[in-house]
Amino acid sequence: MKIGTVTGVVWSTRKASCLMGQTFLVVQTMEGQIVAADQVGAGTGDKVLLVTGTVASRFCMEAPVDAAVVAILDQEEK
Repeated sequence: MKIGTVTGVVWSTRKASCLMGQTFLVVQTMEGQIVAADQVGAGTGDKVLLVTGTVASRFCMEAPVDAAVVAILDQEEK
């Protein structure tokens, strides 16, 4: 899992049928930017928890995604 901050939204007028209704967010992580399927209704500026790889595609009902936002973080302690 990774922590990141939502910096924007990606819009697509045409996409695979398995992705219809899916919102995609641009998330800034320590490693750089990544586009992630939003599963929790996050918005710009939200600090979020990401899952990547096969876990993300399973969470998104087997849709072909590499990253998914699965939580909006309320607090982070270091």
